[in-house]
Amino acid sequence: MGFKIFVVEDNHEIVNLLKKSLSSWGFLIEACHDFNHVKTEVDQFAPHLILMDINLPYHNGFFWTQAIRKDSVVPIIFLSSRDDNTDQILAMNFGGDDYVTKPFNIELLIVKINALLRREYTFVSDRSVLKFQDFSLDIIDDQLRTGTHSVTLTRNETKLLHLLFSHQYQVVSREDIMSNLWDNDIFIDRNTLSVTLARLRQKTATIGFAKFLVTVKGKGLSLND
Repeated sequence: MGFKIFVVEDNHEIVNLLKKSLSSWGFLIEACHDFNHVKTEVDQFAPHLILMDINLPYHNGFFWTQAIRKDSVVPIIFLSSRDDNTDQILAMNFGGDDYVTKPFNIELLIVKINALLRREYTFVSDRSVLKFQDFSLDIIDDQLRTGTHSVTLTRNETKLLHLLFSHQYQVVSREDIMSNLWDNDIFIDRNTLSVTLARLRQKTATIGFAKFLVTVKGKGLSLND
């Protein structure tokens, strides 16, 4: 499976163009259906990158980017016909990674997408699947598997488990986890790591993995039996 891209755009012609062009490059594309629940759809799809318009029904792209940034650093590229410098500054301040004005050159957009994916997924090494006991972590497809069962992870959940799988039976400090998951903590709430870990425990409990996520009081987290 290729990288997953989520499109938040209410212009159907642009959505169709993006789907056709990006799919031909091997990306898996999903577009927003309910613009009143963008964050929910993002969480469900767990994309590797988001293309975000500014002018949207209900709430604008700045609102949704700020909501996404409360618990995720998934790369976000703004696509907008608004070419004022103020809008571009706002987009970056709200957590955007790049800004492309409409009408855009699709080839240039693909170059920007690939550049961001290379930058953000440098944690992906030659070993795309890591093992712990009967569990395997696929860091490309964001899947945790055991036997015939699997759960789909968010990007941050994958990065957290990648760190723990790489340091099995060792205690990884909270500081090391934070620095690996969030390079810039400007948009991160104090309890973001706790929320991420709680969701991960709940999600992976369905396949019997959560019990191996051991909290070492005052020290950090360990992947341990």
